Amino acid sequence: MESQVRGGTRWKRFAVVMVPSVAATAAIGVALAQGALAASFSVSGQSFKVTAEKLVGSGFSQYGAIDSGKSLEGKDEHHPVAVSAFKKATINNLCQSVVTPTPFGNVSLLLRAGGGSKPVEASNLYIDVADLSADATFNNIDIGVAAKDASKGPGMKGGSEQANPFGFAQQADSATLTDVKQTAWATTAGTFKLSGLKMSLATGTKECY
Repeated sequence: MESQVRGGTRWKRFAVVMVPSVAATAAIGVALAQGALAASFSVSGQSFKVTAEKLVGSGFSQYGAIDSGKSLEGKDEHHPVAVSAFKKATINNLCQSVVTPTPFGNVSLLLRAGGGSKPVEASNLYIDVADLSADATFNNIDIGVAAKDASKGPGMKGGSEQANPFGFAQQADSATLTDVKQTAWATTAGTFKLSGLKMSLATGTKECY
């Protein structure tokens, strides 16, 4: 399951790393229900899917948080997420999809970018992930640091999420993920350069995976 060579740690399935984060977000959910944390950002009522052939990031950190919003029916919802943060990242063959129900059937929005020799480039990138699988390699990783002390990454987002600064986090000098498949509730970035951007709409359910 785990091997270490000169500060590098590899997991065949990145989802294994998320187990402590899930426990941390469950604890945050309890605090939210008890009123200890105030909701400050509303996500949409729809998650979205993302795939990438390869993501290479420097300055990596990850911590548990809660994204709050409303369902498409207008009911309050709270989504435990693992926030993956990178100071800088490049992404090859990015695909993002979201399916919207309508009275006339589903409509799918697909976005593709970063194909060929020009990958997507991002800085201060935050991805609020609900489910993820990939092959992943981390360099000089620290597991179990307090979220507020994860200094290798770009820091916690602050007002746009509900996260416990004393909760579980991990960090690494760099991370390389391949064959990425994930479901997310939000993505934010300081800069997000989408080379070769193509956006399309289609009737029915057509997703990245």
